[in-house]
Amino acid sequence: MHNRFARIVHGSMFSVACSLLTTLAAFAQGPAQSPNGEPTNAAEAAARKAQAEAEIEAKYQALVAELPPEQQAWERVLQDQLGGFYLPLHKRARVAGQSTAWDFVQDDPQLPRVLLIGDSVSRGYTQAARKALTGKANVHRAPANCGPTASGLKNIDVWLGDGKWDVIHFNFGIHDRGTPLADYTQRLEQLIERMKTTGAKLIWASTTPIPDDPARNQTAASIVQRNQAAAELMARHGIAVDDLFSAVTPHLAEMQNPDDVHFNAKGYEFLGQTVAASVEQAMGREDASNR
Repeated sequence: MHNRFARIVHGSMFSVACSLLTTLAAFAQGPAQSPNGEPTNAAEAAARKAQAEAEIEAKYQALVAELPPEQQAWERVLQDQLGGFYLPLHKRARVAGQSTAWDFVQDDPQLPRVLLIGDSVSRGYTQAARKALTGKANVHRAPANCGPTASGLKNIDVWLGDGKWDVIHFNFGIHDRGTPLADYTQRLEQLIERMKTTGAKLIWASTTPIPDDPARNQTAASIVQRNQAAAELMARHGIAVDDLFSAVTPHLAEMQNPDDVHFNAKGYEFLGQTVAASVEQAMGREDASNR
């Protein structure tokens, strides 16, 4: 009986040892992969993501190293300004050869220079405005998602750069929806005073509508209030208004993403065309004043 029990125990221990060795060998080889090559756990997915990001970074740095000095300088500004969300998107686009709102603009010296300042909605319509003004203006945009007026005051000198601007089309609003109106107006006026020193023709873009969203403490009325305060300020300073709010409001059902402040491709095309028309009108007035 004793010998039989010993044989059973010995056999069980041998089976456990074999199972443990098999597990250790599998662990040493790394996590198992599904037949279609998809990651099977979070660790493998994270490792693949890190590897892909490292490859994009290496390709981006190699690409930048081959650019002319002026374009390298622009990329450095973007690296400083775009932040943790937009900079990775920019790098992926550059590596893929895709055009974005933050493309380097090689100026035609015969055309006026236009600067677009604004948040992600402005970013969304930049390329449509640039296309509509092809052959009419060099259309740049600020190297950032410009955010609230507080961010504008910190970064406006970087956004304006050293070049001469003929027209500056600007907006602050969605990111200021929670800013007290008095603070919003005061900061906006400070930005106006700084932009006036460039000698550019200024155009204020009214902020586009946003939906009510109690979870985000967001109300449609907050934008109406800030647009009204901004309109009064622009009237005092004699600044032209591109009323994007009124222009796009009748088309929200077909142009704005559901329950979102952003727009679909049709919406950004519409906004870009509207912006281009306001810029052309400003340039026309500028030309007339110079004659």
